[in-house]
Amino acid sequence: MLKLYASEIKKVYDLGVQISVVIGGGNIFRGEDAKGAGIEKATGDYMGMMATLINAMAIQGACENAGIYTRLMSALKIDEVCEPFIRRRAIRHMEKGRLVILGAGIGRPFFTTDSAASLRAIEIDADVVLKGTRVDGIYSADPEKNPNATRFNSVSFDQVYEMGLNVMDMTAFTLCKENGLPIIVFDMNKADNLLRLVRGEEIGTLVTNHQS
Repeated sequence: MLKLYASEIKKVYDLGVQISVVIGGGNIFRGEDAKGAGIEKATGDYMGMMATLINAMAIQGACENAGIYTRLMSALKIDEVCEPFIRRRAIRHMEKGRLVILGAGIGRPFFTTDSAASLRAIEIDADVVLKGTRVDGIYSADPEKNPNATRFNSVSFDQVYEMGLNVMDMTAFTLCKENGLPIIVFDMNKADNLLRLVRGEEIGTLVTNHQS
């Protein structure tokens, strides 16, 4: 999967597109799992943030092997392996043609990786949040459980609220809505999807402030 993601990112990187990547750590540890292990929620969330840094270092290595110049920035201070997140420095890295990988969420418990992606996207003045998942967009119901679920090509933030659709956590979603930052939910595991999306093809589901 690391090789797949690195190769997909490289295709977009080679176009000269400025890219920042936020990666989760759920494959290692989720803060929400802490309670069952007898760990308080805040501590569990910090453990989850450090898990994202392990994944961020892994994707950094894969991307550099693919010929991508990278910088790893973290909301938690770990000088030996990454830079602290500083907004202007992150923007400058991208202007210089470097892939910026952002780890450790926002550095505070009780916030998800979705919230980190939305907040950082707003801070660096990104054009769009691309939420790569294992499904090809937003559906009326969980397509993995309901074969009759229908996919939306586009939907507004208000329609997502009204229909109770599962896009990302509400804090992250509301941040994007209030700042007019569009979201595209797409299947990251399908080859060339990211490239086709960046080139303007209608891939996945677009969420904007405009009614569809």
